[in-house]
Amino acid sequence: MNVPFNQELVDGILADLNIKQIGEATIRQCVAVSKRLEEATGQSFIHFEIGAPGIPASKIGVEAQKAALDKGVANIYPDINGLPELKAAASRFIKAFLNVDVAPSGCVPAVGSMMGVLGSFILCRHLYKERDTILFINPGFPVQPLQAKMLGYNRVDFDIYDNRGEKLQEKLEEILSTGKIAAIIYSNPNNPSWVCLTDQELEYIGKLATKYDTIVLEDLAYLCMDVRTNKGIPFEAPYQPSVANYTDNYILMLSGSKIFSYAGERIAVTAMSDKLAKRSFDYLQEQWGMKTVGDAMIYIVTYALSSGVCHSAQYALAAMYNAACDGKLNFVEDTRLYADRAERVKEIFIRNGFHIVYDKDLDADISDGFFFTMGRKGFTGNELLAEFLRYGISAISLKSTGSRQEGIRVCTSKITESEYAVLDERLRIFDANNK
Repeated sequence: MNVPFNQELVDGILADLNIKQIGEATIRQCVAVSKRLEEATGQSFIHFEIGAPGIPASKIGVEAQKAALDKGVANIYPDINGLPELKAAASRFIKAFLNVDVAPSGCVPAVGSMMGVLGSFILCRHLYKERDTILFINPGFPVQPLQAKMLGYNRVDFDIYDNRGEKLQEKLEEILSTGKIAAIIYSNPNNPSWVCLTDQELEYIGKLATKYDTIVLEDLAYLCMDVRTNKGIPFEAPYQPSVANYTDNYILMLSGSKIFSYAGERIAVTAMSDKLAKRSFDYLQEQWGMKTVGDAMIYIVTYALSSGVCHSAQYALAAMYNAACDGKLNFVEDTRLYADRAERVKEIFIRNGFHIVYDKDLDADISDGFFFTMGRKGFTGNELLAEFLRYGISAISLKSTGSRQEGIRVCTSKITESEYAVLDERLRIFDANNK
């Protein structure tokens, strides 16, 4: 069956999966729809919807994990604090690539940053009784507001598109001054827009977090993957920009999924400042019988959510962190191919009548990387996504990421060499049919 596919076929599959509008579907639902259409049409989709690694997992991690299993860790409960070797390696890694000092005691393993964020939401909500709201600097990873919704926490957000530079400071001041914000969350580089906050913007966030005693949750899933400068030399500038340079009120999310392509083992580290880890809160004591933030994260949150983190995967992450610090694992160079793929995919889209939605970092062009955003004049994001299904292209709507802009998120990670020509042909037909 050639593109465009029959609309009745697409509508039938959406109805069968109880999806009213594809633009409101979750990422996993978008995957399910594309898989069903592949089966029905015999045509492979171009998969832009899911942000999975597109290169093999680090062999250093795999070998370290295998060695750990061979020595018998599978029948031993992991230390709830985290493997000492991993805690030390995480502290070293943060120094090497962020130039920030975090004690090993403040580095706590998590079952992926997904759990790290969920646990941090729970922790931050219990620091002050009156602070019941999470602030999202959008667009962002769609699951994170879902986590807050699941927990029953209030949510506020704004779109970074219209709030760069000094406007960001003004918007944050307006919201934080309400006294309701328990935590601020964002990713940098940003999923889905690949916007990269500047040091000045991070300073605004940090200083206001200190002023209003709010905790910043900085998701660094795509650490050092802004290819405009080479951040891949350990212990040498330039470093990954971070809010940790401007406040002590931070928890960093350091995932192994993208930088080391270790997504299958669900392993990450949350790292909080030394001062935050040692702080005491009366409301924590009242609610959980434990006053200090660091202890509450380990002995209440981590214990209740997962009772620790996969033992062998911790050995893997420790080995990869140390190898990166020793210059034996250049994850920045390894992941640069995503930028190369993005450059090629962007060119195909633009040549066929599309435009980049989040196209600037202040006055600079947006970097190429794991994600970018794309729009089409005359189409909302939801309409574009629905129409793309008929052309064998799957993505997610920017609306699902909290964006106020119209368009879609494109993930470059899974596209193969043979698919560039297919994408070009399908978009050429789309363009001809939608003049």
